Order: sequence, then C-alpha cells, then structure tokens
Amino acid sequence: MQAPFVHPSSYVDEPSSIGEGTRIWHFCHVMPGARIGKRCVLGQGVFVASGVIVGDDVRIQNNVSLYEGTIVEDSVFLGPSCVLTNVTNPRAEIDRRGLYEKTLIRRGATIGANATILCGTTIGRHAFVGAGALVTRDVPDYALMTGVPARRTGFMSRHGQKLGRPGPDGIMICPESGYRYRIEEGLVRCLDLPEDAPLPSGGRDLGKPYVRS
Repeated sequence: MQAPFVHPSSYVDEPSSIGEGTRIWHFCHVMPGARIGKRCVLGQGVFVASGVIVGDDVRIQNNVSLYEGTIVEDSVFLGPSCVLTNVTNPRAEIDRRGLYEKTLIRRGATIGANATILCGTTIGRHAFVGAGALVTRDVPDYALMTGVPARRTGFMSRHGQKLGRPGPDGIMICPESGYRYRIEEGLVRCLDLPEDAPLPSGGRDLGKPYVRS
C-alpha cells in the first residue's frame, strides 16, 4: 500500500478521504467531506470542494476547481484550467447554497484545456471535450465535442483517436488499438471491451501520437 502524497504547500482539511497512491501537488486545497480515490494526480492549484466525489486513476491538471455537486468517475482526465460550475443562475445578492446542481463526468472521459462544462450536465463514458469548448447539454459516450457552444463533430476511441467513417459492416476501427466500434441504437459501443471495463493492462499504456484523419 502506498500512502497518499500531499505537498507541504497544500491543505487537506479533515475529515476528507484520500485514496492510496494519490499525489496532491503544489497549492491545492481539499475541503472537508471531499472524497478522492486511489492513484489520482492533482496538479498545481487544484481546488476540491466539500461533497465532491472523485474516482480512481483520475488526472486533474493545473488550476481546476471542482465545486460541490461534481462527481468524477474513474480514469477521467481534466485538462488545465477547465471550468465546472454548480449554479445555472448565480447572483452575488442571492444565496443559492443547497441548490447546487449535479455535474457527472463518467468513466474515461476527457475534458480539454480551458473547456467549460455548465452544471446539470452528464459527460458520457470516454467522451472527449475539445480545448476551449462550451458544453451546455448532456454528451453521449465516445462523442467528440468541439466549439462554442459545443457540437458533436465525431467520435473518439478509448485510446483518444478519432474514429473514421463506418465500413460496409458498420464498424469503425481505432487506428491505435485496433478496437472495433459500432453505433447501436444511436450510441457508440466498443465491440472488444465493455464501456465500464479498464484497459487489459491494468495500468497506463504507452500511447501513440494522435492520428490525424
């Protein structure tokens, strides 16, 4: 068992829960009641509010704030300075504590640098929100979302590669892993690995560069 590491410049308030092997770097603040899973990495300047739940193997890059109402499932990547909110209609003169809206980021999703996720939305499993995008509604599994407001501009594989057009059999192939994908009842599904299963290696694979299509 590897104990969590907390940099001396950071504050972890009690009671909170930090999983084994998690590393919390410079100038972070974890509020009481937050739950962070195993083997996570919190970069410089990360804030985690009370009541936030973070799963295992999550990577949170510099200057990200997770406010109350946020749930982050396993193996999520949150890019530098991405923004998550918890009130749709904030006003300085109106107290809406206790009315926080839920934001759910599901397993394996990526939120790009400087992207903004409005509260009350769900980001699907292995979805990919591009840098600077503004997400205002739910995102399906494996969807590639870009622009302001964000629109689906394709699908991304489990390995973060854009999936090409389906072949005659309706199958799309990941150019990195060779995993097969198909649209079933309007949703992309991986034919070689269940959406909630970890990659077979059990750890971080040595990846390949992005394959531009």
